[in-house]
Amino acid sequence: MPATTGQVAPAQEAGRPQPQTTVEPPGGPFLRHTQMGRRPQYAITGQALGSLVTQPLVAAPGYARKFRLRFNATGGVNAGTTTAAADAPFSAVSLVTLRDAFGTPLIVGPGWEMLKAVPKYGGQFGLHALSDPTNLPSFVAVAGGAAGSGNFSFQSVLPLEFAQAYGVISMANASLLPTIQLQLAASSAVYTAAPTTLPVIEVDNDLDFYWLPEGVVVEPPGLGTTCQWVLQVANPTIASTASQLVALPRLGGFLTSLIFVFRDSTNARTDSILPTQRIRIYVDGVPLVDTRVDQLQDDMQIQFAGMASAQWSRDAGVLALTRKTSMNQESLGLLDTGEQFLSTNPGTLIQVEGAPWGTFGNSPASLNALVGQVVPAGSLIQGLPEL
Repeated sequence: MPATTGQVAPAQEAGRPQPQTTVEPPGGPFLRHTQMGRRPQYAITGQALGSLVTQPLVAAPGYARKFRLRFNATGGVNAGTTTAAADAPFSAVSLVTLRDAFGTPLIVGPGWEMLKAVPKYGGQFGLHALSDPTNLPSFVAVAGGAAGSGNFSFQSVLPLEFAQAYGVISMANASLLPTIQLQLAASSAVYTAAPTTLPVIEVDNDLDFYWLPEGVVVEPPGLGTTCQWVLQVANPTIASTASQLVALPRLGGFLTSLIFVFRDSTNARTDSILPTQRIRIYVDGVPLVDTRVDQLQDDMQIQFAGMASAQWSRDAGVLALTRKTSMNQESLGLLDTGEQFLSTNPGTLIQVEGAPWGTFGNSPASLNALVGQVVPAGSLIQGLPEL
């Protein structure tokens, strides 16, 4: 009798099972061969207000898209009334500094500007209402009022990618990693009436990244291109009711966004500084924008709020213009071709004029500009870089 366990033909002739991988056939763009991932960088607890966080980053097998930061303040105790400052809880960080492996500053500025304004108006985080960190489910405002503990929790982002897979930086070489410094602020920046026992802060940092492609040699588009955010202080200061020009420091590269933050002499953001009628933005002496302030505020609602206008509101003392509208009249986040980015060079002069500026008491005021500045490696890739 023949053995009953013998096979006539190998199993793969009936059906060839696919390997348990995500490898794509060769050819096509970087996005086809990579996968989006997330992994922790660090989680440190017990940080007092006023301390400096310089925790080193760790390597990841791919390219960094953004750093996801969480600040969780716990342990506050108070028997009286706790009152939060106007920019709290984001003012718990007085200075954010992200540099690449060669020391080039990519994101530098105060906590409210970098952790609230850049995600909300910069078009590199979420879309519409959920680009505002205060609208995220994780947000917990400062616990104030009678016996308020002063505790809070918020999450934000330090973005690198400004179009899909464009603007990322390498994380695979442990000897060439970016650095992040977070200077926590004094309690007076968070509270106007502080709790008796101040909370301590847990700082968590996660990395959103693209995995290195497997089985094919392909790089992200324009590798080496960065989108930099650095707070620029315009000069001169602004006098109440004056009609005057203020100038931004010299820039360069391709500008994706202009976010203007108006603060009075006490450093408070206020709409009273905004021009009462028209605001003009000049590029090398030529008026690029000459508009009524209320029209510009309408534009902001259209560009940033989308269908979620009931959940989105402009922050006091903020006017923003985005050039990330190449595909639509709205900012579509990472879906943008870069066709509308404003090309500048180190000689370009950008000026802002109030005609006239508003009436306010704490004079002089200042215009702080957050400028999204793309510095390309070679020529800027325009069109959809992933195609």
